[in-house]
Amino acid sequence: RVYGRNAAAVSEALRGAMAHLPVDINPRPPRRNSFEVSLLKEDGSTVELWSGIGKGPPRKLKFPQPETVVEALKSSLA
Repeated sequence: RVYGRNAAAVSEALRGAMAHLPVDINPRPPRRNSFEVSLLKEDGSTVELWSGIGKGPPRKLKFPQPETVVEALKSSLA
């Protein structure tokens, strides 16, 4: 449940920052015990906005603050 809650918070923040940007949660099966946020560009390339794979313990370090992901998105689109 904690992964779903954090995914919902991040996707809501991304939609609030860029309403025209489609947000998909787990378009393919996720890695076990991981939380990652990626941007799929129109040219097919992928930009990792945030990864919690190498973070933690504690477990809360595996999840980003939604504002952090929004800032990473803005900088990768600039």
